[in-house]
Amino acid sequence: MIVATWNVNSLRARWPRVRQWLTLRSPDVVLLQETKMTDAVFPFDEFRELGYEAAHYGQGQWNGVAIASRVGLDDVARGFGDDDPEARLIAATCAGVRVVSCYVPNGRALDDPHYQYKLAWLAALRDYLAGRDRTRHVIVGGDFNVAPADIDCYDPAALAGSTHVSEPERAALRAVEATGVEDLVRRLHPDEPSFTWWDYRNGAFHRGWGLRIDLLLVDTALAALARTASVDRDARKGEKPSDHAPVMADFALGESGG
Repeated sequence: MIVATWNVNSLRARWPRVRQWLTLRSPDVVLLQETKMTDAVFPFDEFRELGYEAAHYGQGQWNGVAIASRVGLDDVARGFGDDDPEARLIAATCAGVRVVSCYVPNGRALDDPHYQYKLAWLAALRDYLAGRDRTRHVIVGGDFNVAPADIDCYDPAALAGSTHVSEPERAALRAVEATGVEDLVRRLHPDEPSFTWWDYRNGAFHRGWGLRIDLLLVDTALAALARTASVDRDARKGEKPSDHAPVMADFALGESGG
């Protein structure tokens, strides 16, 4: 089973790119973030024409998360509950695997109230995963807006004192992983930066000025069934790309006892 996560930075603006990519790569399940649209205008029919059933949790011009699957889509759940005011998390069961698409708050600056919201949101994600059903596999994919370690930054010194790299954010992400999920790309590629985001400005993509902030976190048993995990840099090229590239993984589910 091939699973991908991608912050598309406006599905309305990026739909031609997304449609082309789905046709080219044919993932079984794709987790989308920052759709920036309401449920009323989400392209459910267009996804269906491509063979995907989709679920969306939208919020107009901000946030928005979705799951599209061609291997089943059941038990859809949105958000953490009544105390979660923003459209940042959606979960569903696809081919027996619980998949979660999440868009972690940016944080803006270390002295901004949104930074505290970010830490609180990551704590809520930790609690959410700690209480999950341990009898089935889980994949949590999305834009975490945290570079887990210095290897995940093009220049750690230049980013010191900013969000995405602060120790409280990294500690909050480690607490999420401590619920029993692994950073799959880092597991399979321990020494590669594998950046997933590049600023639109200053030719950052061509200069290699990136961050790895889009992750696939999977339970340990499922991680052992992963054939591959990689960043599709080609999707960041060309006309009107998202500033993020998709992260993809192929799992040998249904084989070797998976």
